[in-house]
Amino acid sequence: MTDLTDTLVQPAVDRTISRSTAATLEAETVSAWFGDHKVLDRVSLAMPARQVTALIGPSGCGKSTFLRILNRMHELIGSASLAGRVLLDGEDIYDRGRRITRARREIGMVFQKPNPFPAMSLYDNVLAGLKLNGLKASKDGRDDLVEECLSKAGLWKEVKDRLRQPGGALSGGQQQRLCIARSLAVRPRVLLMDEPCSALDPTSTRRIEETIHELKSEVTIVIVTHNMQQAARVSDGCAFFLAEQGTPGVIVEHGPTDEMFNSPQDPRTSDYVNGRFG
Repeated sequence: MTDLTDTLVQPAVDRTISRSTAATLEAETVSAWFGDHKVLDRVSLAMPARQVTALIGPSGCGKSTFLRILNRMHELIGSASLAGRVLLDGEDIYDRGRRITRARREIGMVFQKPNPFPAMSLYDNVLAGLKLNGLKASKDGRDDLVEECLSKAGLWKEVKDRLRQPGGALSGGQQQRLCIARSLAVRPRVLLMDEPCSALDPTSTRRIEETIHELKSEVTIVIVTHNMQQAARVSDGCAFFLAEQGTPGVIVEHGPTDEMFNSPQDPRTSDYVNGRFG
């Protein structure tokens, strides 16, 4: 699992943190390879601002690879390559003149396994991305930011009296919400989530889902999930990925979640969302 420090540590440029607005994210004919092995073939998908888009499909169909492409994490793998474009409000994040650090700050990531910095305090965990991105905030500003982000992640009331305790002391569900708070602190425009509830108990899952619902008014969310009930509960739109008989992953069908679950156009979509395979 890639740690956030792998994606954020870059020479810092001091600048003041400011609020950002949710952005539309769009993939245009994206293909991806690991060495000579092609894993995605000409995938195009629009992920509208202030909506939750769920990426569904069986294991091995390229969903997580596609998610990593959306914030330039795919290129961290030495054998990886890709073709196509990823547009953030119309601007290609792979443009030669665009800094990788900017793309990864504007398009945040929450991983499947919670990855707080275990020896770092809850307070410092939330603020870790500021230092790594060269963002400035006053002492009062940092205090306000920590409370704001922990509140948005649904964790503030549980931890407000123990902010100096280490992040590793929290339960799994609390650690995942701490990671969400950490991602929010740098004011991303898009938040990517790679199966954020797969290792959590039902109560923690419900709280994460409530957080997703509350966050979508200010940040665009793209979530990979194998839980069809979860996809139906949290998303506005779905994209169904499939890789058949050794072929690269493609999007079979995408559209509003209600239509994808209740009146899909492709019988393979119907079979998958109704649990007949996968």
